[in-house]
Amino acid sequence: MPGLRTRVTDTFGAVRVMVRSGLVPFPRLDRGLASIRAAGTYGPFAGAVHAHAVAGLDAVAIVDELGQLTYADLDRRSNALVRAWAADGITAGSVVGAMCRNHRGLVLTMITASKLGAKLVLMNTGFAAPQLVDVAAREQVRTLVFDEEFAAVAAALPTDVLRYRSWGERAETVAHLDDLIDGRSTDPVPTPSAHGSFVLLTSGTTGTPKGAPRERTSPLASAQFLDRVPLRPGQTMVMAAPAFHGTGLSQLGLALALGQTVVLQRRFDPLRAVELTADNRADVLVVVPTMLQRIVDLGPDVLSRHDTTNLSVIFAAGSAISPDLCRRTTAAFGPVLHNLYGSTEVAVATVATPADLALAPGTAGRAPVTCHVALYDDAGTRVTEPEVVGRIFVASGLSFNGYTDGRDKERIDGLLSTVDVGHFDRNGLLFVDGRDDDMIVSGGENVYPLEVENLLAEHPDVADAAVIGVEDAEFGQRLRAFVVAAPESDRDAQALETFVKGHLARFKVPREVVFVDDLPRNATGKLVRGALRDLDLPGD
Repeated sequence: MPGLRTRVTDTFGAVRVMVRSGLVPFPRLDRGLASIRAAGTYGPFAGAVHAHAVAGLDAVAIVDELGQLTYADLDRRSNALVRAWAADGITAGSVVGAMCRNHRGLVLTMITASKLGAKLVLMNTGFAAPQLVDVAAREQVRTLVFDEEFAAVAAALPTDVLRYRSWGERAETVAHLDDLIDGRSTDPVPTPSAHGSFVLLTSGTTGTPKGAPRERTSPLASAQFLDRVPLRPGQTMVMAAPAFHGTGLSQLGLALALGQTVVLQRRFDPLRAVELTADNRADVLVVVPTMLQRIVDLGPDVLSRHDTTNLSVIFAAGSAISPDLCRRTTAAFGPVLHNLYGSTEVAVATVATPADLALAPGTAGRAPVTCHVALYDDAGTRVTEPEVVGRIFVASGLSFNGYTDGRDKERIDGLLSTVDVGHFDRNGLLFVDGRDDDMIVSGGENVYPLEVENLLAEHPDVADAAVIGVEDAEFGQRLRAFVVAAPESDRDAQALETFVKGHLARFKVPREVVFVDDLPRNATGKLVRGALRDLDLPGD
C-alpha cells in the first residue's frame, strides 16, 4: 500500500490534473467545488447532472435515436422517476438491475437509482435467461429495468421481481419509464442519506460473472483518466462501447462531469460509428478493441468518405490491442489512440498515449497519477528488472474491496492482482503478455498465447486469431491456432505456421491451424477461450 508521502503526492497530483483538464475550472473554482459537493451528495452521475443543471449549463447532455436531452432535462426527468419508483416501494438500499443498451433509459436509470440511494446492478446484454436469474438471485435484485428485446430473458425472473421497460414499445403488463415520468412533478427531490452505488459484473469468460461493487468513489479518481487522456469540457463523445461495462461506464461518467455531449450508439455497427463521429464532429470515440478492429477493417476507401478530422481521442479498453491494430489505427485516424489497461476489479492500471504507441506499438503504457503498478514472481518477490516477466499487481483509488459474494483477488503489499502477467521495457512501458491462467506449457516451455496471436495478426491473410493449448501425448500440450481468414486469402495453414516459425521460437509455433468464420467473444469483445476448447474438431 502506498505510504503517506505517496498518498499526499498523489492527492496534489490529482488536483493538478483536475484543474488542468477543466474539471475544476480556474478561476471559477466555485463551480468545480459545487460539482464535487453534488457528487458527494448524489453520486458521480447524478451529482454531475444536477450540478450542471443548477449552474444553468446550456448544453445537450445525451443524444440517442429519440433525439436530444439537455442536462436540465435529465435532472428534471430523473426527479419525476425518483417519485414514481418511491411510490412503487423502491427506496434507499433497494437493489435494481438494468439490462439495457446505450440510450437515455439507461442513463436515467443510473441517475435515478443514485438519487434514491439504491444499488444498481449493470447486467450484461449478452446474458441468457439462466445467467440473468443466477446473477439477480445472488445480488438480491428486486427490480429490473430492461429493453423490449430482452423481455423473454427477463420473463425468467421470479414473478415478484418488479419490472420496467426502458426502450421499445409500451406494453400493458409492464410500465415504461416514460409512462412513469409523464405527469409527475419534476421539482427537486430530497437528498438521500447516502447516494446509490453500482455493481459491475466481470466478463464471465472463466465462469459465472462475479459482482464487483463500486460504493464510494473519490472525486480525485477522475484524474486517473484525465492525466493521460485529453478529455475536456465542451467536447462531443460518441459512446460505442457498452455503458454497462467499466469502459463505457467510466467514460460516460467523465463526459457528464465535464459537461460534454454524449452521442449514444445503441447497437454497434462499425460504419454507423464512423458516421456518428463525422456527423457530430465528435472529439472522442469510445470503443472496445474488437469494435476498433471492425472500424479499421472498413478500409481507407470507406473511411475516407467521412470527415473525422475533428477526432482527437479514440479511447479503447477492455482487452489487449495488437501492435498491428495500433499501427493501422494511426494510419487511418492519425495519432489519436489511447489504450487503457485495467480490469473490472482494479479499474485503471496504465494508459498508453499515442506517443507511447508510436514508440512501442501494443504497449499498455504507464500508470497515471494515483495509480501504482508492480510485478511479482510466483514467490511474491518484487520484479524490478526490465524485460523480466512477472505477475501484474495494481493499486488504484478505484480498485474494489472484494466481490459481492465475499471472495477477493490476491493482494501483495496492498496491491491487487490483475491475473495477468507482463513486463516493463527499458523505457518503463508496460507490456501485458497474457493471463496467468492462459499460459500453455508445451514440451516444458512456457508460452503465452497473446504473443503468438499478435504475430498472426500481422499476417495479411489473417483477420483475427486465437491460440489455445490442447492435450498432447508427447509434449503435454500443443498449440492450436484458430484463424479468421482475411477476405480473398489463401487459407494456407502451412504458410501461417512457417510465418510464425520465422519470427518466434520453435516451441511457440502452432502445430495446428483451424480456420473459422469468427471467434467466440462476449458482449464486451473479450475472447471466450473455453468455447474454443469445447469445439468438436475432426481427430480430437
